[in-house]
Amino acid sequence: MDNFDSDGASENEWEDRGELAWNEFDWERYLREQDEAIHRYLGFYESFRNQTDRIDRVAEQMGWDGVEIESETEEDDSAEEETEEAADFGEPEEIYTLHKNPVFVATKAITLSLSRSWELMAIDPAKVPTKMAVQYLASLHQGEEQASQAIHALDFGDYAMAISLFKRALSGLNRSLALLDDKAVSSRSALSAYRQDAVARLFDLREIWLRVISECRRELSRPAEEE
Repeated sequence: MDNFDSDGASENEWEDRGELAWNEFDWERYLREQDEAIHRYLGFYESFRNQTDRIDRVAEQMGWDGVEIESETEEDDSAEEETEEAADFGEPEEIYTLHKNPVFVATKAITLSLSRSWELMAIDPAKVPTKMAVQYLASLHQGEEQASQAIHALDFGDYAMAISLFKRALSGLNRSLALLDDKAVSSRSALSAYRQDAVARLFDLREIWLRVISECRRELSRPAEEE
């Protein structure tokens, strides 16, 4: 650990990688498309906000219905075959990054709805005490950050690490809920109105993360010979 260059990597190692397929413009366009996916999710979410099964209904609208962790290996194999075929026929390859992960999109979208409405309200100290405004945003950010790291682990197939990180995300979510307790919002009508809407969204995030944790544990419990 003391000498992280001990593997003999050359300073010119990156020069052997050849030209990148995409330039900055291509990646900016790609990232804008993924930003649009977050807002599309949020649009569906708002339209189903009064439905008890809104998480599943939004997933159907996004084309995610039936996606499960255990099928990732098969999908990866088929994706490699499709990529090779596309290369043979000169077709553009399908690019996958974290931004396309359904759990990432859902997490970013719901958290965005929570933070955006909070920021609009919290700029007025008469509506939200300054200390509470900062603490709540910090707890939202912690939950989102830990969930993003968990999804990274998920994409790499490290289900045990993903579980640990999702549990940390849930800890941040619980702090958000605690800050919106009855005592904190009882004397301020704006806070009370925000809490009424926010609690349902926070529990939706909780439900999404718990579902993934459950699937990760199911993967970890599979006998080795099934892999």
